[in-house]
Amino acid sequence: MPRFALTVEYDGAPFAGFQRQDGLATVQGALEAAILALTGEQVSLRTAGRTDAGVHARGLVVHVDLSRDWPTDTLRDGFNAHLRPQAVGVLAARAVQQNFDARFSAVRRHYRYTILNRRCPPILERSAVWGVPRPLDAQAMHEAAQRLIGHHDFTTFRSSSCQANSPLRTLDVLQVTRQGEHLLIDTAARSFLHNQVRSMVGALKRVGEGHLNSDDLTAMLAARNRAACPAVAPPQGLVFMKVEYREQ
Repeated sequence: MPRFALTVEYDGAPFAGFQRQDGLATVQGALEAAILALTGEQVSLRTAGRTDAGVHARGLVVHVDLSRDWPTDTLRDGFNAHLRPQAVGVLAARAVQQNFDARFSAVRRHYRYTILNRRCPPILERSAVWGVPRPLDAQAMHEAAQRLIGHHDFTTFRSSSCQANSPLRTLDVLQVTRQGEHLLIDTAARSFLHNQVRSMVGALKRVGEGHLNSDDLTAMLAARNRAACPAVAPPQGLVFMKVEYREQ
């Protein structure tokens, strides 16, 4: 049974998240409906990540097994034809080996969170950024972020409803850069806990405002207590950027 990996882009604003939910519009539901319409096959996708409601993706990878071989360009174009006018698109389709798994073969996932730092609230970008009117110190945020790099217990930065078996994660990258009015917070790890990225961003925003410093972030991490975390950043600023796999 041929296996295909699909690289997917979507605007998360109209969806109740990636994962299929009865009676709600989801990215997985839209993709599986497009697959059924093109191939006549009812499938269940495997994904590299399950984003929350309002979170976007530029390069999320899913895989699907189909009963017959298809030209990959035909799959890409056919899925996109059936996905219109929904805010989901298949950027690429490729044939992969049976041992490829969109979730378990991934070695690193990349996210970007964008803050629009200006007095005027977001207008054209309101569904794609977090508008923060108070001036933020990007350098202080970046320096504090380095305290979270490495292998730690991230209980403080996980959702209380997180279903992961362990709070231990290894954070490879967490950097903050300013591009004009935009602050870009880029992070990468093999895997993340539920709400981990948005929780870290919420804490870094408080650092940027001058309410917290690097030592406070270290203490927050060491507390291993969800109650020690400031308010979680809203979902619309978060984008699942890409996935790295072993064969790459």
